Amino acid sequence: MNFVFDIDGTICFDGKTIDASIIQALDEIKAAGHQVIFASARPIRDLLPVLPEAFQQGKLVGGNGSYTSNGGKVDVIHFQDSLLTKLQTLVEDNQLTYLGDSDWDYAFTGEKTHPIYKNINQASAKNRELRSLHKLCKLVLFQPSRHVIDELSTLPVSITCYKDENAIDISPVGINKVRGLHALQVQDFIAFGNDSNDQCLFENALYSVCIGGHKVKQYASVSIEKKNVPAMISEVLRAYENQEIQSVYI
Repeated sequence: MNFVFDIDGTICFDGKTIDASIIQALDEIKAAGHQVIFASARPIRDLLPVLPEAFQQGKLVGGNGSYTSNGGKVDVIHFQDSLLTKLQTLVEDNQLTYLGDSDWDYAFTGEKTHPIYKNINQASAKNRELRSLHKLCKLVLFQPSRHVIDELSTLPVSITCYKDENAIDISPVGINKVRGLHALQVQDFIAFGNDSNDQCLFENALYSVCIGGHKVKQYASVSIEKKNVPAMISEVLRAYENQEIQSVYI
């Protein structure tokens, strides 16, 4: 079975590390002969530094589906030129602050105290001008106005709202984490997530676990507190192997 994990707020709570107890639970899945896959809003560039080395060459979904990686080979889906021009113009006309991610480099104009900036792998990527990123895969807009959101709704893009961060995440239309999994030839899976961009995982999973109290928990099989994550991973693994997956609760 494929066990799919979101990163931030699901198994990583400081933006930088995964607790040893959670890593041990992930190792249990791998040792039992199952596949551990990570599916994050982060681009692959920012996903790799958080992961234990043993998992970095596995199947990864980044940018909510805009990026996939398998065996270290990164593939991307980016905005087409005509759409990219419209997004660049929208940003400039409305003087928006943003994080734009290309196939590797990025363009950032937001507050450097923002958690999203602290998670950028700046050791391996450059902060460039937005119009110099010809393969723009994902665009995060900070504090967008209703006018901007309404204008974006007329364009062929996928929009994810992060109310806690007062930001929206824009990807090419049809892109989400499940689409990324399908690109990696993954169909059946068990999912762990915590935010609105994990709804598609919950809706398509054999079984799903929401960490925390976000309203997206209504789409999950069960919701738990973050302190229970290591135990829940082990319990879901045990239940799956014993064909008792529907009876898992902590």
